Amino acid sequence: MFISSVPLHNPITTCTIFNCQNPNQHHSILRKHNSKSTAYLLQHLALKDGVPIPTSIPKPSELLDPMPHDEKVKVLELSLVRKRTPQFPGSIYAQSPSDSDVGSSLPPIRTLFQSGANPDDKDEKEAEEEEMIMRALEIRRKVTEEVFKEAMRKGKFGITYSTNLIGRLSGFLDHVMIEAANLKRLPGFSNSTFNLRAKTVIDDSKVVPLIRWLKHNALSYPRIAKIILMSRGKPEAIRSFVMWLKSVRVKGEFLGVVMLKAGENILQRRHEELDEIVQYLESNGVRRDWMGYVISRCPQLLSYSLEEVKTRAHFFIDMGLNEKDFGTMVFDFPRVLGYYSLEEMNEKVNYLKEFGLQIEDVGKLLAFRPQLMACSIEEHWKPLVKYLYYYGITRNGMKRMLVIKPMVFCADLEKTIVPKVQFFEDIGVRNDGIGSMLVKFPPLLTYSLDKKIKPVVIFLMTKAGVSEKDIGKVVALGPELLGCNIVHKLYVNVKYFLSLGIRLRQLGEMITDFPLLLRYNPDVLRPKYIYLRKSMVRPLKDVIEFPRFFSYSLEGRIIPRHKVLVENHINMKLRYMLANSDEEFHKMVKDLIGKRRRFESAVTNEGTTHLQSVVTEDISTPLA
Repeated sequence: MFISSVPLHNPITTCTIFNCQNPNQHHSILRKHNSKSTAYLLQHLALKDGVPIPTSIPKPSELLDPMPHDEKVKVLELSLVRKRTPQFPGSIYAQSPSDSDVGSSLPPIRTLFQSGANPDDKDEKEAEEEEMIMRALEIRRKVTEEVFKEAMRKGKFGITYSTNLIGRLSGFLDHVMIEAANLKRLPGFSNSTFNLRAKTVIDDSKVVPLIRWLKHNALSYPRIAKIILMSRGKPEAIRSFVMWLKSVRVKGEFLGVVMLKAGENILQRRHEELDEIVQYLESNGVRRDWMGYVISRCPQLLSYSLEEVKTRAHFFIDMGLNEKDFGTMVFDFPRVLGYYSLEEMNEKVNYLKEFGLQIEDVGKLLAFRPQLMACSIEEHWKPLVKYLYYYGITRNGMKRMLVIKPMVFCADLEKTIVPKVQFFEDIGVRNDGIGSMLVKFPPLLTYSLDKKIKPVVIFLMTKAGVSEKDIGKVVALGPELLGCNIVHKLYVNVKYFLSLGIRLRQLGEMITDFPLLLRYNPDVLRPKYIYLRKSMVRPLKDVIEFPRFFSYSLEGRIIPRHKVLVENHINMKLRYMLANSDEEFHKMVKDLIGKRRRFESAVTNEGTTHLQSVVTEDISTPLA
């Protein structure tokens, strides 16, 4: 009687087949799966019959013929993959982890990675075991990823969206793997598959509905992934925190930004602590309906404790800011309260005080323009101060610029200020004139060069009669013109002066002499011109020679002084009539009256004629 065997897939390992009647007759066939049992049977029969075995019994490590590494990995993946491909009937491997013989049909994973090297080499063995563990974890992570994708598919998410999102959730996948492994300890899951346990963990966390809700609130998938990782395995904390943000009026488009920038531990903080911060800010002038805007622009506020927020608030309150100023400052630039360190803010305050400002002045300055705190001393302020000093602007001049237009110290030197100054030089403004005009009108540096300054200069030269050689003088003397609207201000005034009969060239000369002429409202100019022509009976030539006439008050200076001249029968040019103080004007009138009386005291006709000509000459010319 013969015991036969069925040859297996691997033809390398041999197995002995023998005759029960004659044990010495045997031959080998290709066989592997019961090589251990065959060796044991040969040894048992030899001891029973007392016949020695000519061949030595192989060691277990010699019986286990090493497999190629690629085949080992393939078998390992087969043991962990979620879905099996159909096999032909009679396959020696189980087709699903749920089969009853899955443990016996698949080769032990540990034996797959044993090599034929020296078994005493512990380091190499440990390295192989580590490689085995890492490879097993990687395969298990892929299985978890497939389970997650299946849950996303049931949640009506597209394949591309799910793939992109899950690709950023490696940390959450590890959490699912750990929780799924822990579930195996529970009686209800002791015999369940890993796939079922992973699906249970994902469903219990309700992460898929949370993803749908966050997406509905306009969060992109990269932000959703970061927020889920921040939850540290507790996605329910995300929904709770989002509801709190909505209670303080944070808009949906900023929810993700706030959660990502409010600190890594923001989802673990109690809402009571956050409410205390909001209530404190509200008690110091930050209105409730502003709170969402403030938190959206400066989420770092939520990462501080209440004591830290109080310290930062008192940094500004101690400068003299009241509740109204503090609240409007925080609303205007929320980062001023929570973004910069206290050391950095102290350095900037001390630097501003070097311009001659008191601490209260700095407080008012920051309340009006808190963006100053965003400027760097080394990169913004020091280069700007050096540049302005080159054009003759002293510390007092810089102080005036800082107080009138603090935004100048927030502007970029190379991109904003230098091109404008270069343009002024190109149109003929001298260096000392540039310094004077900047101190006189600091907002000039905040205007757009291409949209504001250049169009005004072109208008003055083409429509207002200013010559090319005089345009630099006009800009230097009247930089305020560069801030006027062309259509609603400059063009209207030019049209009015031309309607009076003034020629374009004469108007250009008037503007050169008095550039601010174009800044007055025609409704203010019209009564003065009517009084000049009808009451004073002066020719148009007088106003062309002295365009500053329109700058004086009609009721406060022009009419009173004209009455003095009429009462005393004196006539003089507009320049001497208006361009002096009241004391100087009355002294001038008194001197002219005295001269006239001396001339009138003459008795001879010849002398009288001579004296009258002298009086007329003295009255019409400036006095020494």
